[in-house]
Amino acid sequence: MTSQILIVDDEDTLRRNVSRFLTRFGFVVTSVSSGREAIQKLRELPVEVALLDYRLSDTDGVALMAELRAIDPELKVILMTGHGGVEVAVSAMKAGAVDYLSKPFSLEELKLRLDELVSRGRLEANLRYYRDRARSEASTHGMVGESLAVKELLSQLARLSRGEAHLSAEQAPPAVLLQGETGTGKELVARALHFNGPRAEREFVDVNCAAIPEQLVESELFGHERGAFTDAKAKKVGLAEAADGGTLFLDEVGDLPMSIQAKLLRLLEARTVRRVGAVHDRQVNVRVIAATNCDLEAMVDEKTFRADLYFRLGIVRLKMPPLRDRGDDVIILAERFVDEFGHRYGKHGRLTLGPSARAAMSKYSWPGNVRELRNVMEQAVLMTETETISDEHLAFARIASPAAALNSADALTLPKEGLVLSDVEKLLIEQALQRTGNNTSRAAQLLGLTRDTLRYRMEKHGL
Repeated sequence: MTSQILIVDDEDTLRRNVSRFLTRFGFVVTSVSSGREAIQKLRELPVEVALLDYRLSDTDGVALMAELRAIDPELKVILMTGHGGVEVAVSAMKAGAVDYLSKPFSLEELKLRLDELVSRGRLEANLRYYRDRARSEASTHGMVGESLAVKELLSQLARLSRGEAHLSAEQAPPAVLLQGETGTGKELVARALHFNGPRAEREFVDVNCAAIPEQLVESELFGHERGAFTDAKAKKVGLAEAADGGTLFLDEVGDLPMSIQAKLLRLLEARTVRRVGAVHDRQVNVRVIAATNCDLEAMVDEKTFRADLYFRLGIVRLKMPPLRDRGDDVIILAERFVDEFGHRYGKHGRLTLGPSARAAMSKYSWPGNVRELRNVMEQAVLMTETETISDEHLAFARIASPAAALNSADALTLPKEGLVLSDVEKLLIEQALQRTGNNTSRAAQLLGLTRDTLRYRMEKHGL
């Protein structure tokens, strides 16, 4: 990709030499001798960097810079002059110049500075693109539905946003705890809270606490100093520090080890972090949003989650409704996904949901919630060869849900003489461990528990 450079200088020799030199390196160069011509060219061309002489026949470089940047606020300007020294340089930088060159200057030095500016400009453009895309995807408009549960959730988010609008940049918003089953849209809500709030221009750092090995959690979240442990060959900034000024989203917060829960509590209360191997705390201004599909109250009772952290995280608690409790929202969402994936796979306007598909989706329990519905509809749109999606195209018809498994003929039934519930719990834990080769993480997933909860119950049963 070529870079468009505009040279504005009334010295013909300088314009000619700079143009020839930069053209050899792939720059597209346009040169003019006056401010009036520069304004005209900027309106015609996609200029990335302008090289302005301080003294021109019809204006000065600082005044011209203001006019050019009014036309294109993203324009990067380098001021060139043989007059004025430090005073001119300071005036130019205050007016918005990104660099300053004293005449005579080296052409090689000019090229180095241009390369740096062009690279920085493209990086900033990429960051703006991804931030704008993230903001559009995080809009509450993505929370589609007409059910009372969804309307109440949107109302709560609106009230929260209105309250946070009165906070200053130095005041961190209250921690938010999002509770709900897997696939109900907890991350979507977290992103909406960030990108629709006053911290939208700062970082949104999301962390899946369940995906980080236990021995690395502290280093990932809070960083470490060089030499803090065997493999710490360089210092590392933790994710909490990386989110300074923005939002730290802790997904599956119930999977955090107890030792890390204490450090997280300190982050929430004192707004400080201490890297592994450090002796001093670092101040951070970070908003914390946590999410979990676990019953944290039960974990508090079982001593696997700190009570003080639970109450500190849950200053604001939002409950994400499961899809099976949202009535006709299933059909509304399915039609939206048909439209989305129809666009993606070149079938837009040619697909409809048939009566059999609508009936099947309304009856299904959706254990994977909106995420499962999205996946089912993507496969249906992609694989169907007809214009009507029927129940035969829906992948969930071949998936045994947990509810269906419990109601099957082979499921456990309560004997007439009764049983001891703790014995059943022990038996199920033993079966899960046997099936997974004593892998506690996988066994916990089979039982719908966290690793720490499973370990606690294993100890209780002497396993």
